[in-house]
Amino acid sequence: MSREQVTDKIVATKVRQGLKWADVAAKVGLSKEWVTAACLGQMTLNAQQAAVIGEIFSLSEQERKWLTVVPYKGSLPTTVPTDPLIYRFYELVNVYGTTIKELIHEEFGDGIMSAIDFTLVLKREADRRVIGCASPCPASSCRTRPTEAGGG
Repeated sequence: MSREQVTDKIVATKVRQGLKWADVAAKVGLSKEWVTAACLGQMTLNAQQAAVIGEIFSLSEQERKWLTVVPYKGSLPTTVPTDPLIYRFYELVNVYGTTIKELIHEEFGDGIMSAIDFTLVLKREADRRVIGCASPCPASSCRTRPTEAGGG
């Protein structure tokens, strides 16, 4: 048994049961971004969080223990940049890249996020740097969210 095998089981169960990361996160009591990253093997859960995830995904005790082990972070094999600031963006994408991709596909459907037609926001909030981006969702690849379409 390995952490990668536990991740594969979580993803397979999510797909099979039609679960949403936001619903899983609500049960854990943390953000969907963090919980998704944890379920994809990029964060360490405590025993209580691992128990909740274990219950949702029908994990054995051994599999639940893997969720509490500090992971080898970085899900994208690539050349490492040397500039410290750029490296942090590399690290961010390496750790959260699969999480961002999973959440974008779940929320908007299959498609890419434009790095040409997008808005980048960088601002200061007290002692924090806030960086964000917004990209249009082409009608050909963007699902209408059920709540916006009047559905459940």
